[in-house]
Amino acid sequence: MKKNLIILLSMVLLLSCFTSVSAEKAPEKGNKKPEPPKQEEKAKYAIPDSVMNITKENTYPNPTEDLPYLQPSDLTKDLLSTSKVKIENPDLIRLLNETTINSTPFALGYRAIVYLGEWPLNYESTETSPNWEYQKINTNYYDNRGGKSPYQIHYVQEQQKTVKGGLTAKIKNAEDVQKMMMLTAAKKTGLPLSFETIVGAGTKKDQIYNIQPKRLGYLYGYAPAINEKGKVTFGEVYLMLKGNKKLIVVKNVTSQGIGAWIPIQDHVSFGFVASERPR
Repeated sequence: MKKNLIILLSMVLLLSCFTSVSAEKAPEKGNKKPEPPKQEEKAKYAIPDSVMNITKENTYPNPTEDLPYLQPSDLTKDLLSTSKVKIENPDLIRLLNETTINSTPFALGYRAIVYLGEWPLNYESTETSPNWEYQKINTNYYDNRGGKSPYQIHYVQEQQKTVKGGLTAKIKNAEDVQKMMMLTAAKKTGLPLSFETIVGAGTKKDQIYNIQPKRLGYLYGYAPAINEKGKVTFGEVYLMLKGNKKLIVVKNVTSQGIGAWIPIQDHVSFGFVASERPR
């Protein structure tokens, strides 16, 4: 679909016959690489002592899920500045970057309108909150009721566990929406986020938990995640060429509330309980 759009754009736009503009520069407001989280946000998303990084110990090497902050070309920046609706969708920006428009001083009377499709244009966050015990992934257990001295237990992942996040409701262009939500949440929290993370069997941590005599000890492992909530704006996007003018026109704009769970990659939250009776 996107390849066909690019071909269609090239055929229509080459009718005007002028030099191509495709140079790329540093991104402007709305498309630049995000700044580090502010001090207040760092405190809100500070990792508690019960949560440990297992990147080095994880027997399953998770790929880094850093989404690129796409830099718009000069032409794309000019086009985005003409839109009355903010456009932040990386895939739409990539499509515009791959577009070449030629102009000529003799283009008077020339007019073309190219329909680029309906797109999720931007995402506005209303709430970003961590759940450090999003999903239980492991239980280590020892019965020390017959013991005469404390027994030391530490975390060992019994089975490989895949933790998946996702959107909380069905929505059009879900993949594009997920990308924008993850970019926003990663910027706000400064945490390594991914919609899927795996903890490999045999992953260990040396932190010791003591089980006193006459007690059963349970060490629970949880995968933490970020709950992201906000609003997505959709619209039908048109590229309009009128003489020497080039502009983006967005029609039939709609908004929809959406939420998502996004796991924190390579982190485990621990909870230790000692009990006289089985749990």
